[in-house]
Amino acid sequence: MPVKEGPVPPFPPDADPDEYDRLRRRVLWKMPSGLYVVGTTDKDERRNGMTLNWATQVSFDPKWIGIGVEDHALTHELITASGVFSLCLIDREDRAIVRKFTKPVDVDLAQHTLNGFAYIDGAATGAPVLAQSVAYVECEVRQPVTIGDHTLFLGEVVNAGFLKDEETEVLRMEDTRMNYGG
Repeated sequence: MPVKEGPVPPFPPDADPDEYDRLRRRVLWKMPSGLYVVGTTDKDERRNGMTLNWATQVSFDPKWIGIGVEDHALTHELITASGVFSLCLIDREDRAIVRKFTKPVDVDLAQHTLNGFAYIDGAATGAPVLAQSVAYVECEVRQPVTIGDHTLFLGEVVNAGFLKDEETEVLRMEDTRMNYGG
């Protein structure tokens, strides 16, 4: 196969770029993904919770999780400062909760709440864990990778647990009308 010289367009040569971009988005939105709340801290007084759907396990030994965070987000700033994050798995019945974490949150340190939702400080990292999560992992960042306008934070799982029955169904992106990315 001959090698083409110069840059290759990111769409088929006979396709309308706008139409192809819409098609590509629809295909990427079909990929199954969870919907989570990421807890962050700067190990000082600042805390945040952010809705996130780009998360996956990336290693078995050691256990590592990767999360994609937009570079200008407060969550990015806090993870960069502290080197830690929590990933909270949300009950499918609590789907409305994720809409409360799409912007930086109101934190009440005295009441231990993020936007009115109770949290606990993670035992291993101090990153906030929503008290009504089905389950959570706490991670220490081992490697940040800059990719386009996001950073893929690769974190080693240093603590994990269930806060609800293990059989509780967890929230997925397709359970909501939300979409992100593509």
